[in-house]
Amino acid sequence: MKDVYLLSGFLGSGKTSLLTNLISQFKNEGIKPAVIMNELGKLAFDSRAVEEGIPLKEMLEGCICCTGSEKMEAQLQMLLAGEDFDVLLIETTGAAHPVEALDAVFSPIFANQLNIKGIITVADCKRWLERDKLSPRTRMLFLEQIKHAHLIVANKVDLLTDDEIATVSMELQGINGDAPIIQASNSKISIKALANLEATFHEKEVKEAAIGKQLSLSSRLHTFNGPIDQEAFEDWVRGLPDSVYRMKGYVPLKGHKYPYLFQYAYGMIQWLPEYMKMEPQLVIIGEQINKLEIIGDSVND
Repeated sequence: MKDVYLLSGFLGSGKTSLLTNLISQFKNEGIKPAVIMNELGKLAFDSRAVEEGIPLKEMLEGCICCTGSEKMEAQLQMLLAGEDFDVLLIETTGAAHPVEALDAVFSPIFANQLNIKGIITVADCKRWLERDKLSPRTRMLFLEQIKHAHLIVANKVDLLTDDEIATVSMELQGINGDAPIIQASNSKISIKALANLEATFHEKEVKEAAIGKQLSLSSRLHTFNGPIDQEAFEDWVRGLPDSVYRMKGYVPLKGHKYPYLFQYAYGMIQWLPEYMKMEPQLVIIGEQINKLEIIGDSVND
């Protein structure tokens, strides 16, 4: 399996600096990285930031977490099929919600090939102190990126006083008490800090997208043993708790030759027909989903 690190953080926080820093260190350790770079605009990623010879895929004019989800799956497929690499670094846009970005990575097509090590969020300390100047919606995204991080890089501490650094660290810890916090300038951290970022995957058990076992954000991959009733399945979906954020996969339905592509987000259900045989698997992302009861006996965890 390929290890995957998802780099999150608000606009201008220093994600690209972190990316180049990690690339250099991985190469020095003999670990070959690949990169997926997501940009909201038309401008491509500065090619000087990724050294020649490193597999690089760029996603322009779209966010991984919304319209870019299918593009993301295509880029991942091309990397897995055509490139030789050991670790994948995905830099999201500053507008990406980390849970939705994970959804794009957790495609049932290649869920068994990728080992999500976790979300590394770069927090701009200066902007954090001035967050009240942001719009409510933008400020909420900023908080969500920190809340769901598995490692927080408190960046640009060189611009702060000692008292401000202490304040930021305390407040970030208050938002996410589970994630380690590393104070940094220019996003310079050691890859040794990633050593404990471990996601343990067990066959037929919970597949954690979290780094530490204490974190609640996780994923489950279910394999259907046979077709199920669509109406009963939808009733089950409508009864799910709010802690289930996203679901995506291929659900075998009674009366249909091929499994249907099923997608769920924030209470919305979507079915799309498929015209070829796909693996009958469903990926679920949320909090405490290891306690979730799956409809019927036709699903193996």
